[in-house]
Amino acid sequence: MSDRLVVLNKDADTVSYLDPDTGETVAVVETDFNPHEVVTSPDGSRSFVTCSLGGALNVLDNDSHAVVDRFEHDLFEFPHGLAVRESAAELWLVATHSSQVFVFDIETLELLERFPTHQDKSHMLALSPDESRVYAANIGSDSVTVIDCDRRRVVADPPVGEEPEGIAVDPDTGAVLVANQAESRLSVLDPETLAETNRAMLGETPIRVVFAPDGRYALVPNRESGDVSVVDTEFVRDGERRPWEVARVPVGIWPGGTVFDPAGGRAFVANNKTNDVSVLEGRDGDFAAVDRFETGTHPDGITYLSR
Repeated sequence: MSDRLVVLNKDADTVSYLDPDTGETVAVVETDFNPHEVVTSPDGSRSFVTCSLGGALNVLDNDSHAVVDRFEHDLFEFPHGLAVRESAAELWLVATHSSQVFVFDIETLELLERFPTHQDKSHMLALSPDESRVYAANIGSDSVTVIDCDRRRVVADPPVGEEPEGIAVDPDTGAVLVANQAESRLSVLDPETLAETNRAMLGETPIRVVFAPDGRYALVPNRESGDVSVVDTEFVRDGERRPWEVARVPVGIWPGGTVFDPAGGRAFVANNKTNDVSVLEGRDGDFAAVDRFETGTHPDGITYLSR
């Protein structure tokens, strides 16, 4: 089986499997209503898809291209952000409108735990490099919830900017990078003190933060300005290392879900309103859009399936 891009088409209620080299659509799978976010199992055999308006988690077999399992819950009010905690064989999920965190056994889909963040509109998740913590960006509370993964306990809710959505953790330093939609800026949190140590301007309405495999650069798609910010995590400003925007790359209309290939030389950005995926290539922060792949209607969630 060759590598694939797994792209969620929100308004078509489908998942497209694309060849990442040619853009050819290899398979299309129907899902529950409004698929939003996707992650793959550690062995690459399955994809987990949150169908936000359908109130369901779908499990897809990546070989047969079929939905093979699903999960529903009374508190699945807009299920959205996902994270795979590989060290514990767990799948973490957060439901935006109920601000409930769900923890599943990734093999059996057994629900192991459920608890609230006690914040408003908990939307996206990111794991610390050692997988001891998970961070949730809270759009309505202008905060980040910090959760101890083993104890299943909220330990802090540090404030950030207005309407934080995109969130990721620097694999080298453990710093938490948060994209604040309403302020068009990046917040950087110290992993020990959880204090905001840096701010950086971004494009208009940034909604994701995605690190390259080596951790040097992060990409932030900016919904309203139709571009992607390139953030250099080792940029030195005023004598200190501070993540900083060093370039913006034009893509399609309403860019959203973004993913790198395992080598880090290419990135793929789902453009919600042009119904395609922009292909970016580059090294050392010098990224350029070189191609576009057609998808279904309103592509957003995306991941790279390495086989």
